[in-house]
Order: sequence, then structure tokens, then C-alpha cells
Amino acid sequence: MGMGAEIRGKIAERAAQEIENGMIVNLGIGIPSLVPNYLKNKPQVMIQAENGILGIGPTPVQGEEEETLCNAAGYPVTLEKGASYFDTTTAFGMIRRGCIDLTILGSLQVSEKGDLANWIVPGKRVPGMGGAMELAGKAKKVIVVMNHVNKNGDPKILTDCTLPLTSKQCVDLIITDMAVIEVRESGLILKEIMSPFTVQDVIKSTGANLEIVMNL
Repeated sequence: MGMGAEIRGKIAERAAQEIENGMIVNLGIGIPSLVPNYLKNKPQVMIQAENGILGIGPTPVQGEEEETLCNAAGYPVTLEKGASYFDTTTAFGMIRRGCIDLTILGSLQVSEKGDLANWIVPGKRVPGMGGAMELAGKAKKVIVVMNHVNKNGDPKILTDCTLPLTSKQCVDLIITDMAVIEVRESGLILKEIMSPFTVQDVIKSTGANLEIVMNL
């Protein structure tokens, strides 16, 4: 497994720890889609997708994919016992009524107020916002998983987002390759450091103030 895949798996595994048995969870594309691989001891978690599935299981073994069974990004999935299918209108109805306990989304930027910018870089073509706007606004808890800095080394956690917003003041927790950061009304709280980084590394790579509440 390459370093990139290893880091992505590490972030997804940490995000999976936030999921409690019995939750209905919606996962975004990218790193969030790896989370079902780390839910070994939580059989009653039901993963929901906007294309109309409740009860997504781990990624299928290569060669055993079901061509008509995929998540909202079009990637093959498996099903857990008790899974169900429905149309996308019903799927969005579940989201908009607040039936999703937790959503885990990727992001381009997050502000210290919990603003989410995860759907477009101006000038780049994208297929659309997808369900991120509804999920960010209506899920009971919103977790963002992403690299701490972008490809240019610039912070993705900022005082104010510079990219177009998906939703304002919606993010509750940020999990990156460097740290776990809680978003509160008072600001950003540094909760955990990911190995091999230090507190100084995290502070240097964050474009917003961090309150440190750790046993260092």
C-alpha cells in the first residue's frame, strides 16, 4: 500500500471511531468512502447514500463487484444484512428531514467558524454540488476528513474560507493527516495530534488560531 493510501486509510479509520452503533451515516466521496472498511464491531450502523441505498457494507473484493450496486460516486459497494433500496427522491427526503445522524465529508477548506467549502474551485469544471449542501445543513453531526494542507502546502483550515461555501457554520469535527480539531462557538480546539507530527507542525500548517487542550 502506497503512502497516500496509507494516510487516507488512517484518516478514515479515525473517522470511523466517531460512529456509534445504531447510527445512520452518510459518506462523501474520497476518503469518507473508505470508512465502512473500519466498522468491524459496529454491525448495526447503516450507511446511507444519495443514490438510494441504506445499508452499505465494505468495499467488495476485486473481481466480486456487482455492476448494478454502487454508491453515490459510482464506486462498487457491498450490502449489509437488512439493507434496502429506494429512489433518490426518498434518499434526499431522509437527509432533508434530519434522519442522518452523522455525515463524513471531504473538503477543500474549513473556516474557524465551521464554514464548509467543498464543492468547487473557481475556473475548474465539476459535476455539481451533489448532496453536500443538504447533508451539511441537515445532518445531526458533520465531520470533515481531508489533508491538512493543499498540494501547494497552503493551509486548508482558515480564519475565513476563500473558496465558495457549501454551507455556513456546519462542521463539528475536522480530522486530517496531522490532527483532530473540534469546532466550537469559541473557535478551534486541538484535540489530538497524528503521528509523526508535533503541535508546532500543526500550528504552522493551520491558517487559524487553535486552542490546545491536550496532555502534552
